[in-house]
Amino acid sequence: MSWTWEYVFGAEEAARTAPPAFLTEIERKADELVRAAEALYLHGPAHGGNDPKGGDVVVPGGMFSYQIVVRSERVFVVQITYLGL
Repeated sequence: MSWTWEYVFGAEEAARTAPPAFLTEIERKADELVRAAEALYLHGPAHGGNDPKGGDVVVPGGMFSYQIVVRSERVFVVQITYLGL
């Protein structure tokens, strides 16, 4: 298994209608989160502790919330908010 990210819950539905430039920024930041998590948790499936606290990331045009699940080696984008700024 290798680290990756994906949309879940309502974020997947919201991504279908969000502008492509906004989604590109989310994907770029999500890729950065994946690289950081992969470096920090080298043996994800063997992780015995609690998952780290998720967070919010501001990107041009809005923001998104994420959660890291170490044992699954996934960064989940759980909510996106497009503000159109």
